[in-house]
Amino acid sequence: MRRWFRFITTCGGLTTWLSLRDIRPLKEVFDRVAGAITLVLLSPVMLACAVIIKCSDRGPVFFTQQRVGKYRKEFTVYKLRTMRLDAETQTGEVWASEKDPRILRACRWMRTAHIDELPQLLNVIKGEMSLVGPRPERAEIVVRLEEMYPDIAGRILVKPGITGLAQVRNGYDTTPEHFRHKLNADMEYIENASFIMDMRIILATLPKFYDRQAK
Repeated sequence: MRRWFRFITTCGGLTTWLSLRDIRPLKEVFDRVAGAITLVLLSPVMLACAVIIKCSDRGPVFFTQQRVGKYRKEFTVYKLRTMRLDAETQTGEVWASEKDPRILRACRWMRTAHIDELPQLLNVIKGEMSLVGPRPERAEIVVRLEEMYPDIAGRILVKPGITGLAQVRNGYDTTPEHFRHKLNADMEYIENASFIMDMRIILATLPKFYDRQAK
């Protein structure tokens, strides 16, 4: 995966010639248009997933959760529900783990393929998220992480994304300690963001539709 990303980021000798501020208007338009088109094209896939979820477990198809967005503004993120209804009743908020017992057996492949993240295209269309950016965290986890990493505040200067440099480079973070790698990649993205870089990250995300590291 890392070799695939290095290839994409170096091919053609393209440079990051547009700053984050310069690309913001273009990024806003691209996110909403591309998000809407992708949502329509993949709606049959989400419909099939909805049927599987309803046949596997009682309860809603969608899972909603409050996340921290740009300038620390909280918003409701949408996902396909792949865990039991009582997944965090006893444990509270925790990081996902390998072979997580909370995940519905028939829905595990949705997480491997990251299909469960597709409803976040609605967040993109609403302007709450971008296609590319730092992944949004829960407020409770942000508070814990700020004690370890004060510079995490830099992540909220931009909209969170469905995918990002940290995801294609490092995969999942499973512990607060491992979050440092994710934070480093996110800050690198914020400092060097360009439309070209966004396109490279989107292309590097495609192999993630079969992600053995997915939790």
